[in-house]
Amino acid sequence: MNDFNLERDAFGRLVLIDAEGLRHEGVVPVRAFPLTAPADGISLVGGDGRELVWIDRLDALPETARTLIDEDLAARDFAPTLLKLHKVSSFGVPSTWHVNTDRGETRFVLKAEEDIRRLDDGALLIASASGVQFRIPDAKALDRGSRKLLERFL
Repeated sequence: MNDFNLERDAFGRLVLIDAEGLRHEGVVPVRAFPLTAPADGISLVGGDGRELVWIDRLDALPETARTLIDEDLAARDFAPTLLKLHKVSSFGVPSTWHVNTDRGETRFVLKAEEDIRRLDDGALLIASASGVQFRIPDAKALDRGSRKLLERFL
């Protein structure tokens, strides 16, 4: 399974050296299940879009390879956790939401009610008009005021 090595080139891109010693530059890690099992099922994809290596479990890799993959994924997986809803501009869509996240206070536009996806265990994923995904791990854990505002859209 671990018949490959990873390193970074001078430009900071991932380079995979396969079992035959071939270097594949510009490798991109892709999660198969980014929300439900982020550490399971990682594909290392080459510049041509083809899978070079499948990794069943990220924690089964040596620490160096795991760290390189984690760094690449963290740079791409920007999904702030929504902690509190302060207000919404209207209860119709589009509407502007003023919120607190684990990355700070912000506002975003919700274009359509379909942009709020229900996930397992009461989790929600909200897609803003600009494409940023906001996560709510457990809608029931939000404060009462936030839950009231959110319920208008569910």
